[in-house]
Amino acid sequence: MEEKLKQTPSNCIKIVLFGPESTGKTTLSKQLAEHYEGSWVPEYMREYLQSKWDVTKEVCTYEDLIPIAEGQMKLENEFAKKSDKILFCDTNLLEIEVYSEAYYNGSVPEVIRKFSLENTYDLYLLTYIDTPWVPDDLRDKPHQREEMFLRFKESLEKYNCNYITLKGDSESRFKKAKNIIDQLIQE
Repeated sequence: MEEKLKQTPSNCIKIVLFGPESTGKTTLSKQLAEHYEGSWVPEYMREYLQSKWDVTKEVCTYEDLIPIAEGQMKLENEFAKKSDKILFCDTNLLEIEVYSEAYYNGSVPEVIRKFSLENTYDLYLLTYIDTPWVPDDLRDKPHQREEMFLRFKESLEKYNCNYITLKGDSESRFKKAKNIIDQLIQE
């Protein structure tokens, strides 16, 4: 199992879109990948849980976390092999860790915690909650957005991750992210 959660070594710059549900991560990660002619790694958790919901109408359980983490890393590693430039990840294992802590009374599968720290990224783009809430089958915390945002921010600070917070409309977020990424590329 542990091999499935390891990052494949890569020379590309890895950037994670990070934050609570319904904060524009997918939209922005796709925009940035297109702008930089990079790769976009979709959020496996959404695909996995939507498929489960469509069949059983059941929500995520603690037992789903390992398969979700394995699926996310499989996608990331596949895209990293194809990318020599820049990789935009629509989530990562640290995000799964934050959700696990929030939904399962602080409990996180130890292997997810281990690899959420061992796998490395060049930058986290933390998306703020000032975007409109868009309900769907999976989103369930519209009244806890501030609390969830703080959980995400605290995890980045706790593990000393390189991050910036993106606020405002989509154009403002894109411009701020672009300025930071341009600096990162030139380093």
